[in-house]
Amino acid sequence: MKNFSKELSFKTSRSSGAGGQNVNKVETAVTVLWNVEASEFFNEDEKILIQHKLKNRINADGFLFLTVSESRTQLMNKNKAIEKITEFVNKALIVPKKRTATKPSKAQKQKRLDNKKKLSDKKENRRFKL
Repeated sequence: MKNFSKELSFKTSRSSGAGGQNVNKVETAVTVLWNVEASEFFNEDEKILIQHKLKNRINADGFLFLTVSESRTQLMNKNKAIEKITEFVNKALIVPKKRTATKPSKAQKQKRLDNKKKLSDKKENRRFKL
């Protein structure tokens, strides 16, 4: 988990939603921008992984962006934005473990066939015989 918060830049804008007349005056919504290509905290492989997994959030200029307007204060929105973008990047860096195909054991195959035979016998016994 790398702390790349020094590379983040912020823009503020007027937030929609609750806040009454205050909403029309104060810029509380925070948009956090991070240039993935110019980052010094990640190597090239990690950058490629981030760009691939977060391609929907990266604009044409190569900036990963996120807008937060959950809180009524700019500072809380800024902290929440840093937290969220860090979480997104850390999740993107996780490489899932490859699944190795395995065959069922002989005992498992035999158990399955035995169960099938029991069920078949049970149903056979229900039949009316002349």
